[in-house]
Amino acid sequence: MAIIRPFRALTPAADKAKQVAALPYDVYNSEEARKVVKQNPLSFLAIDRAETQFPEGQDMYAPCVYEKAASMLQNWQDSGILEEDRTPCYYIWELVMNGRSQKGLVACSSVDDYLDGVIRKHETTRKDKEKDRFDHIDTCSAQTGPIFLAYRAHPEVSRLIREESAGEPVLSFTADDGVEHRVWRITGRKSIDALTRAFAGIDHTYIADGHHRAASAVSVSLKRRQEHPDYSGDEEFNYFLSVLFPDDELKIMDYNRVLKDLNGYEPDEILEKLDQVFRLAEAPEQPYHPAKKGEMGLYLEGKWYRLQTRKHLQKTDPIGCLDVDYLQREALGPIWNIQDPRTDSRIDFVGGIRGLSELERRCHEDCEAAFAMYPTSIQELFAVADAGLLMPPKSTWFEPKLRSGLFIHKIER
Repeated sequence: MAIIRPFRALTPAADKAKQVAALPYDVYNSEEARKVVKQNPLSFLAIDRAETQFPEGQDMYAPCVYEKAASMLQNWQDSGILEEDRTPCYYIWELVMNGRSQKGLVACSSVDDYLDGVIRKHETTRKDKEKDRFDHIDTCSAQTGPIFLAYRAHPEVSRLIREESAGEPVLSFTADDGVEHRVWRITGRKSIDALTRAFAGIDHTYIADGHHRAASAVSVSLKRRQEHPDYSGDEEFNYFLSVLFPDDELKIMDYNRVLKDLNGYEPDEILEKLDQVFRLAEAPEQPYHPAKKGEMGLYLEGKWYRLQTRKHLQKTDPIGCLDVDYLQREALGPIWNIQDPRTDSRIDFVGGIRGLSELERRCHEDCEAAFAMYPTSIQELFAVADAGLLMPPKSTWFEPKLRSGLFIHKIER
């Protein structure tokens, strides 16, 4: 049973929404973040990455940086850049990319659902990244980055969202990357109660993106519970900001691999070794994007090849059946001696949004070979999470990305 509830969001004034909405804080390094904020001081990145308000060289994890984020958040509210709803609401957030629409419900999800496994995970987290967002949430007393949750499509939820988004949106803009954003506010008690009941009929929700933000939000909640031993469970810090999308509207793109060397082998030796674990042939087209699960593209010495997994090497368990695991298990480990792709500097990962041309470019500049993957499916993600397992690193790339700054959840009142 998934527990969600409405909340009083801080949202940008309608005429400032496009300027404020920013891509997630962790897609930028510090230099890139500074450039974005210099060009657009109203970008929410100024608060999400408050080191941009200090001279270069500032420790981005220093307490003064988080304190600056908190003061800016309050200043933006005082000046009317951000406005707070008077009553708890749900919100519908539609994102349209290349003509494809996905509508999510913006709501607060239960911390206890996370702790009890109702909200399921498929990635491990790094303590240093957790601490950064922990300090940001704790100091700001607000969650500024939404957690991207998925659920198996539910007819009643779909009907309610369709009806509630039939009118004019309260926010509407097209971001610089071409993604259209539209927001509807749900204020009626009858509709709010109906959505809450409908989600209570959903067994599990799944973190699609935002594992670190979720873990940090939960850690702050546990800290606040210790600080308030008489807490009732109804306090805002017992919930975290989320956007919930049905699985039938989501798109996962490929997450490709580039290799910086051939581990001492000649190209023809690599092809010979790969032919033992794949059915290898020249690609039917150049460049080559795999057409189905069990296929991969290989770019080597300016030429594309098609790789097909061999049946006797395939596995059926939730992890073993993944193409990314097959590649790691049968090729990257044995041939390239890349045992831990999380830490080996000889491998890099390229999101499918960059296209196959980016794989070719990398191979002409700083890499020797590239593997183009067929996208992992949302059903494969669910199967891994349901089994209590962890996906191999860089298995999924969701597009479009949720922007920060459109919805902020204050955890203290």
